[in-house]
Amino acid sequence: MTIRSADARRKGEVLRTALCAVALASPLLASPSRAQTAPVAPAPTATTPPAATLTKVASFEHQVTGVTVSKDGRIFVNFPRWTEDTEVSVAELKDGKLVPFPDAAWNSWRNAKKDEVTAKDHWVCVQSVVAGPNGNLWVLDPAAPAMAALVPGGPKLVEIDLKTNQPARTIAFDDSVAPQGSYLNDVRFSPDGKTAYLTDSGARGALVVVDLDSGRAHRVLDGDPTTQPDPSVTVTYDGKPLRRPDGRGVEFAADGIALSPDGKTLYWQAIKGKTLYSLPTETLAGSITTALMPAALADKNVAGRIETVGENGPADGLIIARTDGRMYVTSPQDDSIKVRDLSGKGNSLSTVVQDKRLRWPDTFAEGPDGTLYVTTSHIQDSAFYKPDAPAALPTELWSFKPKTVEATGATGAPATPAQR
Repeated sequence: MTIRSADARRKGEVLRTALCAVALASPLLASPSRAQTAPVAPAPTATTPPAATLTKVASFEHQVTGVTVSKDGRIFVNFPRWTEDTEVSVAELKDGKLVPFPDAAWNSWRNAKKDEVTAKDHWVCVQSVVAGPNGNLWVLDPAAPAMAALVPGGPKLVEIDLKTNQPARTIAFDDSVAPQGSYLNDVRFSPDGKTAYLTDSGARGALVVVDLDSGRAHRVLDGDPTTQPDPSVTVTYDGKPLRRPDGRGVEFAADGIALSPDGKTLYWQAIKGKTLYSLPTETLAGSITTALMPAALADKNVAGRIETVGENGPADGLIIARTDGRMYVTSPQDDSIKVRDLSGKGNSLSTVVQDKRLRWPDTFAEGPDGTLYVTTSHIQDSAFYKPDAPAALPTELWSFKPKTVEATGATGAPATPAQR
C-alpha cells in the first residue's frame, strides 16, 4: 500500500476540482448522450407565464361576439345581427341556457320590422356588453345589421341596472358620432365611471369619447392612421389570405381597446393591423371640454400624444387583467391567446394558450376571481367568407385561469378583492 503525502493529496484534489469545473462549464466536454436526452429547460420568467388550460363554458347556435361578467358573477353575452336575423341579441347565461336580457321586448327588433319597431329602445345589432365600474351592465349597439347601413336612431350605449334588471339610461349617438359607415365596436370605462371610450371599426376608424354624466360624445382620431386598417397587413387563416368570395379581405379598423387599471392610459389597435397604440386619457378627457376648438386642431393635439407600444400582429380582443396588470390579446390567425408585459415598450408577446378550438378568439371578460373568459366568433367560418356557411353560425364561450406570476407588467396596483 502506498501512502501519499498531504501535499500530494491536496494537489490531486485541486486538479480533480478544476477538471470537474471545466467539464460542467463547457458543452464540448459534456457527454453527447446526456446533452441530447436531458436538456436543461430555461428558467421561467415573469414575462413568460405558464400555459393556461382552456375550458368550454357554453356552446351557442348563433354567432357570439361580446361577453362580460358582473361583480357578482353573472355572465352576459351578445349576438350581433350579421349573417342571421337573430332572435336574441343580448342574453344572460343561466345554467347553460340563454335568457333574453333585459327582456324579450328589447330583443324583439327584426330586419323585416325595421319600419315598425323603434330602434331607440330595442336591440338592433349589438356588438358589445361590458360591466361598468358601478356594477351595472352597459350594452353597445352600433345598429348596423350585417355591418352595413345604420338604422336611424339606433346607435346607442345603454346602461342596465342589475339590481332591477331594467334600463337605467340610454345615450343615443347622432351622425356626428356614428355616421353612416361607422360600426361602434367596443367600450371601456374610466375607474370613476365618468367617461367611456369606444372604438369605431367601420369604414372610417376612430375613437369616441363619452362624458357619461352629460351624455355628450365626440369622435377623435377620425381617419388618423392609428385608427385605420394597415394597408401593409393581410389577415390570414390557415396560412392563406382570408378573403370574401369577391376578393375583399378583412378591413376592420380600430377594434380592440383596453384601459389601464388606474385609468390613465388607453390602448387600441385595428384588426387589419399589427401595431398597438396608446394615449394618456387626460388628453381625451380634456378634449371633451374643447367643443369650440376646430376638429382638425383638436385631433392634432391628441395625435401628438400617441405612443407606439409594440406589435401584436392582427388582433381582435384586448384586456388588461386586474390580477396581474398584463394585457391579454386574442390572435385569430393562429388560434391563440397571448399576453404582453406592459412594463416596457417593445416587449414581445408570449403565448398563453394555442388551441384549434379557438376559432377566431374575439372578446375578453374577467370574472370576480380572475378567471378570463373569451368568445370564439368563428368569423372565418361565417357567410361573409364562406358562401355555403349556415346563417346561424355555431360558436362558443371559453374560460382559462392565468397562472399566478409576478406582476412586473402592471400599469397600476392590482385591485384588492374589495375593489373587484
